[in-house]
Amino acid sequence: MIVQENKNRVPRGFRALVGERLWAALLGSGVAQHHRPGAHLLHQGERGDHLFALTNGRVKVLAGDIEGSRLLPSLRAAGDLVGEMAARPDSHRSANVQALDHCMSRCLTRADFDRFLRDHNADGLFRDYLVAKLSETVPYQLQQVHLPPRHRVARLILETMSLADPDDGNRVTIPFSQEALATALGLARSTVADQISALRACGALGQGPRLVVANDRILATEARVVTR
Repeated sequence: MIVQENKNRVPRGFRALVGERLWAALLGSGVAQHHRPGAHLLHQGERGDHLFALTNGRVKVLAGDIEGSRLLPSLRAAGDLVGEMAARPDSHRSANVQALDHCMSRCLTRADFDRFLRDHNADGLFRDYLVAKLSETVPYQLQQVHLPPRHRVARLILETMSLADPDDGNRVTIPFSQEALATALGLARSTVADQISALRACGALGQGPRLVVANDRILATEARVVTR
């Protein structure tokens, strides 16, 4: 499958911070990569000497604990960087990054990225991006502790849809199995199955074997997310 880089989507992530001129310069410093659904961009524990700038598609960031559990600290999409927190020869990855869709990216060595920051005086913007990304892990941590399973499942589905490329005709189809949702949220598979059935019954999700959003406003209500 050939995926074209979407240059016209509304900027987000690091792309939104640096602007179109610097984003183009950043991409020009990297090597184009294509990642099939399910492919790992990064593995937890491996040495970090490079990072990726995403130009299409979505990835999930899964962090493992000492007991082998995999929880989802965040999702990333086009305009984001991945691997930026451990992209040094003497550092190690703190999480796995896996493609949800057919993704496109540009792979940069840490030396090339450091040169980009230096040449364009973008160190401050990069620090702002790191702070923003770190703050995104807090809602997921709160979900694990405070929110009921229904809200947690609905929120993850809603966010996954919202990060899809706007021109993706299949954006309402969620590329998570029930087992993958259970793993990401730290829930029993039977619990996730019950919540999916309830979301289908209220009209938020469609019927059938795949997860398809039928009504995003109902889904947002079930996720306790305010929409306008």
